[in-house]
Amino acid sequence: MILRVRGILFDMDGVLVSSLGSVERSWKTWAESREIDPALAIRTAHGRRAIETVRLLRPDLNDEQELQWLEDMEVADNDGLEILHGVKPIIGSLPQKHWTVVTSATDRLARARMAYGGIPVPARMITADLVTKGKPDPEPYRRGAELLGLAPADCLVIEDSASGAKAGHAAGCKVLATLFSHSLESLAIADWIVRSLEDVQVRIVADQVELEFEPVSREAIATSAAAH
Repeated sequence: MILRVRGILFDMDGVLVSSLGSVERSWKTWAESREIDPALAIRTAHGRRAIETVRLLRPDLNDEQELQWLEDMEVADNDGLEILHGVKPIIGSLPQKHWTVVTSATDRLARARMAYGGIPVPARMITADLVTKGKPDPEPYRRGAELLGLAPADCLVIEDSASGAKAGHAAGCKVLATLFSHSLESLAIADWIVRSLEDVQVRIVADQVELEFEPVSREAIATSAAAH
């Protein structure tokens, strides 16, 4: 598959960096202190703004105070955090004008994680603080395209979650999903799926971003869905 776009909108967690340990430990601590099933909290939080997870699970609490506590825990916990395979070559080959990050993390947390992982932090990106509705709403990816001065149709979203893939499509972007944290069948909404960004080659051609990859077949997705 060879695809040309004018801009790439990267999700962060599960696409650029692996922070599952930090996320799960922080949400487990929060959930246990708030008498919530930790597994439910972790499952609900993935791919969603933390403040929205708090509002869903404990609407009686002060969401801003809970968010601050969660953010403090995650910023302080870098154990196991690492840049994912294939990310450095791709980011290194992209001029800043062609990409940005669209994440459900807060600005403070996103900058801390990317800096720790050694990823160049974009001058401007879309974080949880800058939107009124998080993924799967299209607002984050629409705002991301605007940051690059592009129409959503000219952008490729790279995601690892179903909610992120839905947000990208709803915004009018094409979506490439990676198999980091979600099952093959749950990502069937994406236009294409790859195992990881190691399977993607990126180059600049005529001021466009050209991506070359071998997508997972639809037959494999159907087989995986049938097995479950």
